[in-house]
Amino acid sequence: MRVTVLSGGVGGARFTRGLLALLRERLPDGSGGTTAQVTVVANTGDDMWLHGVRVCPDLDTLMYTLGGSVHEQQGWGRRDESTRVADDLAAYGLGGEWFTLGDLDLATHLARTALLRSGLPLSEVTQRLCARWSPGVRLLPMSDDEVETHVVTDGGTLHFEEWWVRHRAAVPARAFVQVGVADAAPAPGVLEALASADVVVVPPSNPVVSVGTILGVPGIREAVRATPAPVVGVSPVIAGAPVRGMADACLTAIGVATDAAAVARHLGLRADGGVLDAWLVDDADAHAVAPLRAAGWRAAAAPTLMTDVAATARMAAAALDLVGVAP
Repeated sequence: MRVTVLSGGVGGARFTRGLLALLRERLPDGSGGTTAQVTVVANTGDDMWLHGVRVCPDLDTLMYTLGGSVHEQQGWGRRDESTRVADDLAAYGLGGEWFTLGDLDLATHLARTALLRSGLPLSEVTQRLCARWSPGVRLLPMSDDEVETHVVTDGGTLHFEEWWVRHRAAVPARAFVQVGVADAAPAPGVLEALASADVVVVPPSNPVVSVGTILGVPGIREAVRATPAPVVGVSPVIAGAPVRGMADACLTAIGVATDAAAVARHLGLRADGGVLDAWLVDDADAHAVAPLRAAGWRAAAAPTLMTDVAATARMAAAALDLVGVAP
């Protein structure tokens, strides 16, 4: 069984961890793993240069979460982290103090930067880094080309991470600009993973700046629309609020309601030119199921709060069941 996941950071990482738990239970390989092949295509639009190192927030969150070293309470960063280097950098007054680089996390950024400067593409660098963590998936950046999401505000343009982390998305966004995306190419393996999948999953990730950025890379949206596999998404919105983070601010900026059905319509039904065949909503939004079905969607409701790995595995099972590819 081949599963391809289009993922942002924390939500996508936690979903994939539950998906792997499900697959290890239902399709075990006899060695604690699974015979299923899971490829995760990660958003790299949040990436940035900071203090001379290349920071890839979503790639690292996926790698740490699936590799068992993430800071569980935060959902990102390393467990048992310290910040002595960041504290000392702040004392030098270089700026960027709003984005704290943990000491252990900084080692990853330094390693990535050294490998990039040696001439390796980001996809190969990611595989080198993953060799340490054994995430149990093939983790691919959406592109080897640099793409950065910038946020247009009344006071000027900010890097997405500054808007998100420093300002907590409280500064109204007028537009999101993915710098470099029009000239980017899918990373090696991305289009093949979509074409050969038995199922494509869009987990609960930010639909605007995570999923939307991945789909913005030329060729990826077309590959999702062309795959013979069913494409199922899981709503990142429950009862009119984002499950995590400030996705509502992103949706408001592009004129989409913070509503499970509205997010589905934003991503679109493949039969109507969109990218999805099916949409799983939380039980709190069960009222959205009938209208979606009437519009041609495969839709269902299930508990979608990822309270622990077991609950997330059940949610992943419900998503796969919805498109008839339950392992």
